[in-house]
Amino acid sequence: MTSLQSYMDHHFKGLTLAPALFYSSYPAIRYEITNPTISLNDPVEIQLKQAFHRSITLFDEVFRGTDEMMLITDVHTSLSNSYLRKKPLNVYLKYVKQRDVLTGLRHEVIPDPLEEEENQRVIHRFSLLCKKGDIRYQQLLQAICYEDFAHPSTILKNNPSSGVEVYFINVTGNLIYHLYDDRGCDILAADKHDLRFLYETYNDWILDYDRNVIDETFHDKDR
Repeated sequence: MTSLQSYMDHHFKGLTLAPALFYSSYPAIRYEITNPTISLNDPVEIQLKQAFHRSITLFDEVFRGTDEMMLITDVHTSLSNSYLRKKPLNVYLKYVKQRDVLTGLRHEVIPDPLEEEENQRVIHRFSLLCKKGDIRYQQLLQAICYEDFAHPSTILKNNPSSGVEVYFINVTGNLIYHLYDDRGCDILAADKHDLRFLYETYNDWILDYDRNVIDETFHDKDR
């Protein structure tokens, strides 16, 4: 199995796998996922209807059935938190279809680059090499969207003091998909030409706040 670190060093050298990926040095698109005009008084399912549709649609464009994928889950927590050493992360138990695929699951504890040293925060990083058909990705994407809504499918509902980030890496196409919450989704590529189809097809979904930067990336022939 190709390790995550060796893959990143080869295709995304210097990139730290941490929010916000859009602001890295690699070509990226930031999409608006939730409809900002929806009232917060509406039922959660109505608030997130567009988020479900857009996140799944973009995922289906980034990943084809035969592509090799890495499913990365980072749990940001305190050094003293022993929860993850006692119980497997439900991302993999719940959303991976076949248990035999889980034999390739890797776990490591690494420093949290977003925290100050004195806070003693770490990342429990879980990584699994798989394919799109191995995971219940639609349900997993919905669970990510629900993360701020105290929904039963919330990934860390039994460990609320920790934070979680889920990254999907297309090892075949060298693309990174990060649905950071119900508001938005970052998609990165080692080569901007691999993003052009997404830029042109789903241009209306691009977050307006970052649109000028994204437009410059794809209008500059030398970048």
